[in-house]
Amino acid sequence: MTENANARTSRRTLLLAAGSAGAAALAAACSGPAANRGAAGLPKAPASPTGTGTGTETGTGTGSSSPACVLTTEAGEGPYYLDLDRVRSDITEGRAGVPFRLDLTVLRVSAGCRPVSGAAVDVWHADPSGTYSTGTDAFLRGTQLTDAAGRCTFRTIVPGWYRGLAPHIHFKVRPDQRAETTSQFFFPEELLVRVYKLQPYARRQAPAHPNTRDSRYRDSGAAMTLAPSPDAAGYRAAYTVGIT
Repeated sequence: MTENANARTSRRTLLLAAGSAGAAALAAACSGPAANRGAAGLPKAPASPTGTGTGTETGTGTGSSSPACVLTTEAGEGPYYLDLDRVRSDITEGRAGVPFRLDLTVLRVSAGCRPVSGAAVDVWHADPSGTYSTGTDAFLRGTQLTDAAGRCTFRTIVPGWYRGLAPHIHFKVRPDQRAETTSQFFFPEELLVRVYKLQPYARRQAPAHPNTRDSRYRDSGAAMTLAPSPDAAGYRAAYTVGIT
């Protein structure tokens, strides 16, 4: 996709400048749902996500089993990444589906597992029909800045499946203008089978084994599979992303 270079550079510079000047203030200003605007036109800072923990595991009680300080398995960004820098926590844009909350913590492994504040975190994934937003659309994709504890939260839906690949959520962590870590999260197959019996997912015939038919899942699925737990009408999970 071709974008207006000046507009893109301006937004990207605003985000990544947080790493060197005023990171905590910008992260507080830009966290939260896009609709939750303050007097200055920026999102109001939400309460910090709970249950992300700091022990040997992160997210106890929220369905996470990710190690607290291990380098994240990297993977390609795929063909659907868009450098939109839509700063918001709620990325659904009205797309129906089973609600899903994702709490992320970013740590720098090479610096003694120090939390990374002011890092831009992008997420994007397919809707229940297996479709990604393209062009001027931006559903199910967005950006958050990590707070002083390295945390951010996205509110979305469980992704749909497409083209023989295991259902997944892409993410990219950009701690500064020179580095990035890109990978994807998978879901337990039993949860996917259960969710795909519900509408609007059930409008299509779901694969009997949505994960194991994908070589990417077989290669790195164990390390990158979330452990969601029930959360109101949907699910939530927490994960610690370790970067160099």
